[in-house]
Amino acid sequence: MYNLSNFVHLHFDKPADELGDIEKRVLAKTHERKIISTDVNAAFSAEASFGERVADSIARIGGSWSFIIAFFVFLIAWTVINTIILMTGAFDPYPFVFLNLILSMLAAIQAPIIMMSQNRQAERDRFEAAKDYEVNLKAELEVLSLHQKIDMHVLTELTGLREDVARLSAELSARS
Repeated sequence: MYNLSNFVHLHFDKPADELGDIEKRVLAKTHERKIISTDVNAAFSAEASFGERVADSIARIGGSWSFIIAFFVFLIAWTVINTIILMTGAFDPYPFVFLNLILSMLAAIQAPIIMMSQNRQAERDRFEAAKDYEVNLKAELEVLSLHQKIDMHVLTELTGLREDVARLSAELSARS
């Protein structure tokens, strides 16, 4: 069929020893006729540490409408309880200094956790882009390989047709 180094040089325009890890991995998968796994979630989540999974969960909860609505209900309940119900013995009278402390501590803890999750999401996006590149590169190599096979088949047919034409020409010349 064809030599692997010729294939690499033909399709990558560089020698095989200059290929990167991704290209080598894709070539190996192409040569083995195996698919490249595109399950990014499973591959990326398998590498996550406990802290990263917790940060993702907190960011998922903290960035949801249920959290916003529940926190809004909590704030309303806090103010109603401390202004109307407990007018005389409120545990946090207006201007709600303790509530401000709680909100500040929540923001101080939640902001870096959400940033960690966003950084992880950006890393996941880069991982997904790399997987997409691998899949696209493999597909392109497969298409090029198919083109090469079709070209070889056409050349074989053309050679056969030339031989047939030459043979028929020789027969016609012999008859005349």
